[in-house]
Order: sequence, then C-alpha cells, then structure tokens
Amino acid sequence: MSASNEAFLHVVLYQPEIPPNTGNIIRLCANTGFKLHLIEPLGFDLDDKKLRRAGLDYHEFAQIGRYPDLESCLKEIQAERVWALTTKGSKNYADVEFKAGDVLLFGPETRGLPPEVLESLHAEQRLRLPMKLDSRSLNLSNTVAIMVYEAWRQLDFGGNR
Repeated sequence: MSASNEAFLHVVLYQPEIPPNTGNIIRLCANTGFKLHLIEPLGFDLDDKKLRRAGLDYHEFAQIGRYPDLESCLKEIQAERVWALTTKGSKNYADVEFKAGDVLLFGPETRGLPPEVLESLHAEQRLRLPMKLDSRSLNLSNTVAIMVYEAWRQLDFGGNR
C-alpha cells in the first residue's frame, strides 16, 4: 500500500475485534476514498464471512493496509498529525481543523486504545465525541463514520460525485 498523503485521511483501527464493525468501516472507506490501516492482532480473519457480509465485498474498492504494530503503520504513513478517539479525550472533535493526510486512530471495541498509546500523544491529540454523562461509548463503526464525514466535510468532500 502506498504511503501517499494525498487529499484524504487515514483511518487506523488498532487491534479491531468485531468483524461487522470492520466490514462497515471498509465500506465507509471505499465510499469516501479514505485509506484504512489495520493493526494486528485482529480479532478475526480477513476472510471472515461476517466481515465480508458487512463490507458487501467493498474490499476491492478500499485501500487497506495491515501492519504487525502501530509503529510500523505510522512509519509507513508518515503523517504529521495523529488524532486518537477516546472516551478519555480532552478535546472535542468539533474543535479540530482536519487536514489532508491526518490519521484518525481508533482502539478495539471492548477496551479502547491502551494507556501507552494514549500517553504517547499530547492531550490535545486525544479527541472525544460528546455523549450523555452516563454513557460509556459509541459503536466503533458509528464513531469512525462521524469522524470520517466531519473530516471529509472540512476537506470540501474532495473526490465526491
């Protein structure tokens, strides 16, 4: 996969666990032109029937990379900015001005990004989506969709038909 930082952003799923979520995100990335990067270990096989059903065979239209660890992924992408989505975020996602080539980093569904990943980023790079105070978290594919469309909107929906 090319490390090009053209007009769109990079979606990085750190150790995703649930096949239908990743399938939905593959379809989202195929339809927006965002590049998807998967960090191992994955909680499923890429040939998983549930993954393929959710992605509706959009795999061939999406740019997908697979990496043994986050460091390898970020080294290949060479992005200037990484934004981690976390319920522990200190900055509202709506307060960010996204730029072409940015990385949107998401953690596994059951546990989120590990502390060492979050601590490697400045507090302002840890974003949150607003929720009711008594809420735990949103579904991963919903969170990715919100972020992708906000970033794409800020880039004037480049490449849209």
